Amino acid sequence: MTILRNAGPRAAYIHIPFCEHICHYCDFNKVFLKGQPVDKYLDMLEREVELTLELHPPEEMDSVFVGGGTPTSLNEGQLERLCRIISSHLPLSNQTEYTFEGNPGDLSIDKLEVLKNHGVNRLSLGVQTFDDTLLERIGRSHRAKDVYNTIDNARKAGFDNISLDLIYALPGQTLADFKDTLKQAFSFGLPHFSGYSLIIEPKTVFYNLMRKGKLPLPGEDIEAAMFETLMEEMEQHGLHQYEISNFAKPGYESTHNLTYWSNEPYYGFGAGAHSYLGGWRRSNAGPLTKYMSPIENGSLPVFEENEVTRQEAMEEEMFLGLRKVEGVSKGHFQRKFGVSLDSIFPGQLEELSKKGLLEADGDSVRLTRIGRMLGNEVFQEFLAG
Repeated sequence: MTILRNAGPRAAYIHIPFCEHICHYCDFNKVFLKGQPVDKYLDMLEREVELTLELHPPEEMDSVFVGGGTPTSLNEGQLERLCRIISSHLPLSNQTEYTFEGNPGDLSIDKLEVLKNHGVNRLSLGVQTFDDTLLERIGRSHRAKDVYNTIDNARKAGFDNISLDLIYALPGQTLADFKDTLKQAFSFGLPHFSGYSLIIEPKTVFYNLMRKGKLPLPGEDIEAAMFETLMEEMEQHGLHQYEISNFAKPGYESTHNLTYWSNEPYYGFGAGAHSYLGGWRRSNAGPLTKYMSPIENGSLPVFEENEVTRQEAMEEEMFLGLRKVEGVSKGHFQRKFGVSLDSIFPGQLEELSKKGLLEADGDSVRLTRIGRMLGNEVFQEFLAG
């Protein structure tokens, strides 16, 4: 029984690994910008795109997302070059959601105009908190005033689709602190927010501090209260929760986010980037030299790859799809895999429903509100073994 697959990916993620400052919690693939071979990296990035598209020709793009690192740490000329690479190889249209990540404070008017002139129509800003003391504690280089200035500049440049990333359960953060951050965030009237609890990852400053007992994190009860507050406040301000960590005004849901959670194929270009192409999940080499060297020799910089089995694809359909508030469509599952969802996961559906973590409503299976609080417990049930 074959799995239905799209003719070609309609989404692309492009990784720019350069940062002017490294945050204490960040475990993404990144390097300090100073002294790095940025121009050579862009050359190799373009060649990787060319090599990949020869093997996997693209459809018209629904979404292009440029992340990092800090893509907007590039200078204006480098941003121009990056945008030309994207537009010359990926079929964009006026309907393509074209997003650049940026940090408040490093997006000058000139950089914003470069992006706008090349068709970028969405910005995702890493704000995290509006508390300057907390910003310093987590290693951010911007301050609250920079957020106000950056949003003002972005609007002057013609951007209205702006998303803010917020992080809660930060070291020493109180519920009152988080409520104040939300109050300031809502003051801009923006159409999209992402809200994540802090996760301590290995090989970060915070991980080392935690091991030494020097990281005063809020307890689980406070973290849960912050998530409840996040959901309630977003709803009160007209932003519906369409995925566990994402909230939007109607029509502003992130196409790129939904590509991931809907388990659809996508390109991943750049050092350390991941892709899902032709039923294979691949990750690129992360270190710059290990990324660029194979490309110089005419090969793709694949570090790891595995073909997704039918069983794995069905499991992914569940634990990714259940992140969406609308849940997983039984009809879509049947069309995609040729079998009913109920026949593949009868025990999990029954047990999680009894626990009040899942609910079925017509065609869809989705997390309950309590299930959203305990998402990882639910997702684990759909993993083999």
